[in-house]
Amino acid sequence: MARAKALADLGDTDLLERLADHKEELFNLRFQFATGQLDNSAAIKAAKKDIARVLTELRAREIADAEALAEAEAEAGSSADPAQAGDNDVSGDGNAEEESGV
Repeated sequence: MARAKALADLGDTDLLERLADHKEELFNLRFQFATGQLDNSAAIKAAKKDIARVLTELRAREIADAEALAEAEAEAGSSADPAQAGDNDVSGDGNAEEESGV
């Protein structure tokens, strides 16, 4: 059973491999259950929890990457030219007035 601390030490590719392995294991357990060959039905619950642990770690990394990117953009934006910050020209025609849909 994979614990969260052990998963934090793995790389992204290793996590994706583990996710695929756990999903395959869950599929096999469900198949065994459907055919009446599964002795320990608690193994299905454990497999689901393992999948959830891996997905949680992947999502935490995704959020951390997005926050780092937003922070880097904010730092880059604060050093940008202040004249460009007020440019609201969406149309590109040099006229900053709001376009009408009529």
